[in-house]
Amino acid sequence: MSNKAVSYAGPGKVEVIDIDYPTFELKDGPGVNPANVGRKVNHGAILKVVSTNICGSDQHMVRGRTTAPEGLVLGHEITGEVVETGSDVEFVKKGDIVSVPFNIACGRCRNCKEGKTGICLNVNPDRPGSAYGYVDMGGWVGGQAEYVLVPYADWNLLVFPDRDQALEKILDLTMLSDIFPTGFHGAYTAGTKVGSTVYVAGAGPVGLAAATSAQLLGAAVVIVGDLNEERLAQARAFGCETVDVSKGDPKDQIEQILGVPEVDCAVDAVGFEARGHGAGAAKEAPATVLNSLMEITAAGGALGIPGLYVTGDPGAVDDAAKHGTLSISLGTGWAKSLSFTTGQCPVMRYHRGLMQAILHDKVSISKNVNATPIPLDQAPQGYDEFDKGAAKKYVLDPHGMVGARS
Repeated sequence: MSNKAVSYAGPGKVEVIDIDYPTFELKDGPGVNPANVGRKVNHGAILKVVSTNICGSDQHMVRGRTTAPEGLVLGHEITGEVVETGSDVEFVKKGDIVSVPFNIACGRCRNCKEGKTGICLNVNPDRPGSAYGYVDMGGWVGGQAEYVLVPYADWNLLVFPDRDQALEKILDLTMLSDIFPTGFHGAYTAGTKVGSTVYVAGAGPVGLAAATSAQLLGAAVVIVGDLNEERLAQARAFGCETVDVSKGDPKDQIEQILGVPEVDCAVDAVGFEARGHGAGAAKEAPATVLNSLMEITAAGGALGIPGLYVTGDPGAVDDAAKHGTLSISLGTGWAKSLSFTTGQCPVMRYHRGLMQAILHDKVSISKNVNATPIPLDQAPQGYDEFDKGAAKKYVLDPHGMVGARS
């Protein structure tokens, strides 16, 4: 059976290629750790991909800002229909419509049992934690494809309770694989609660998901900062205040909004490709957002940091940043008793609750992030437009199941 997929073809390029149809064994290929080659996956399921989204984390690789090898099949945001299950799968059934957490987790190790599914100890020989189609994550094939293998299916997959309802709300539910839980994780770990004032750095899809989540958690005011006016307009469209960081330090604009130059909670949805503020907005300065958030967060507050930081960045502005070493004012954080939460969002901690919020019409995440479905063969165009700052969340539709409902 044919299986088309989106692959990284070198800095600035992606291609739609033909790859093997999945089997219940991990085979060699670009980015696959040798220790994973031949790994049996009888606990897995093969999915017909209903929707798979282009993520800002994918863009870091496509820009050549990681050590991703050419030929790597991309895609960690996956929603699909189960078409085959391995011999060890008991509960997930053929025909189920499911959300796939971008974290690959075994459900058996100490971390998984403690709910730390973003740092599973058994799926990636390189380090704790794994994801589909991502650099240094063990080599599990990405889901920007027609079909994909998901290991530990009974543990990983979130089965939607009603097929027709799921397909009707697919543009919202597709966000459960990553950006909605990731944004929620950022807002939640920043301490957002009823009445909080919240600043979200970054108006890309994760930032908009964090802003949506802060509203869902009861924030009194949500402020979103970015350089991109189109993306800031998207944030304003669902009730956020906005800050254009190209016009100066965020704290001055925050003071104009709140009357004080600080917020209770802050979220970094930018990551390691951050740029300066004010006159320096065009220049890359990877520690800018973290240092800014420490300055504007009230003493005793917290920073949620879902924005990606890496240990290998060939395109970094200096030698230290190439290894993930940034000039962070930790003294500021210490003096203000600030708390920090970093790392992969443990999607399984949140996705069922957020599914319920979607199914019961408590939130419209697809509208807030401007979800835009496109065919799989238009992925290169989608990557290009997203890289240029389009205020859209591109949803790839390999089998036309999304477009038929949109």
